[in-house]
Amino acid sequence: MKDHPLSPEQIAHLLDTELVGRLATNGPDGCPYVTPVHFAVMDGIVYIHGLATGEKLNNITRNSHVGFEVDKMRSLIHHPDLPCDTNTAYESVIIRGRASIVRDTATVTRVLDAIVAKYTPQHAGKGYPPNMLKMTAVIAVDVTSCTGKFYPA
Repeated sequence: MKDHPLSPEQIAHLLDTELVGRLATNGPDGCPYVTPVHFAVMDGIVYIHGLATGEKLNNITRNSHVGFEVDKMRSLIHHPDLPCDTNTAYESVIIRGRASIVRDTATVTRVLDAIVAKYTPQHAGKGYPPNMLKMTAVIAVDVTSCTGKFYPA
């Protein structure tokens, strides 16, 4: 799909407006493990929050190479006479990178503030209970490559 690349501005817009991303980590058996996640992008880094324990964190600790994907399906394109000639109008961003668990409290708070502002703006500016912070992990994905593409309607 080299004919339909997204511009850097279109990539940024998709990452800023879409609510679900998919993080792919590498399982101990070599199989990919894909998880839908909430995320925010700040200073060129994709930040993801979730529970402080679990398979994706174990996978990242073992192998920091990850993939991250966001897409928006615009519509289905149907051929009027051929049932197998159906396509999808969409936009997508695919990121490859290296993930790490954020330990710095100030960065964790800044990321959580950005995620709250994106998903639940009515709660922006409120504090985080210490017990919730202990149960929460923040993952940083340092982007090594990023491509965006679309298929027009």
